[in-house]
Amino acid sequence: MAFAHDTEVALAGAAALVNTASGGDEAIPTVAALADFIHRHSWTGRHDNTDDELRSVQRLRPRLRRVWEAGEDEAVAIVNALLRESDALPQLVRHDNWPYHLHATSSDAPLADRMAVEAAMAFVDVIREDQLHRLRLCESSDCDNVVVDLTRNRSRRYCDAGCGNRAAVNAYRARKAAAQP
Repeated sequence: MAFAHDTEVALAGAAALVNTASGGDEAIPTVAALADFIHRHSWTGRHDNTDDELRSVQRLRPRLRRVWEAGEDEAVAIVNALLRESDALPQLVRHDNWPYHLHATSSDAPLADRMAVEAAMAFVDVIREDQLHRLRLCESSDCDNVVVDLTRNRSRRYCDAGCGNRAAVNAYRARKAAAQP
């Protein structure tokens, strides 16, 4: 199952945003850190660069994370609430080097609203395609990051924080230790 490019980008951005609060660490503690996050993940539109904007984005994260933890009915309720609260109005737009794609807020809407709606619109595609199982938690026992599995064979088990590499190294070491007389 391949999603539209803008859906995949929005899912990756939502996961990255959720993971900025994983493990009890705050990865976007300042307005400057938020500006860096926005730049790294190519968020367009209005950026106020204020503490209020930062707090709004931080408050959004647990709501988005809940979609990864929810069953289908609860995920639908969360998505509908995000769209409703942000006065989403889907429309086709073209900007930068992107072909026509869907935006559901104006570029001058508050950042947290745009983030919520872009994530919600991506979740809509995931739910409509019966692919909610592609949103999962990292399988590493010491990690609580979220994962978006966009692999063809639905095999992604670990987040982007190096958990897969650590698991492979640990498994290798365990095999080596078991082979020692």
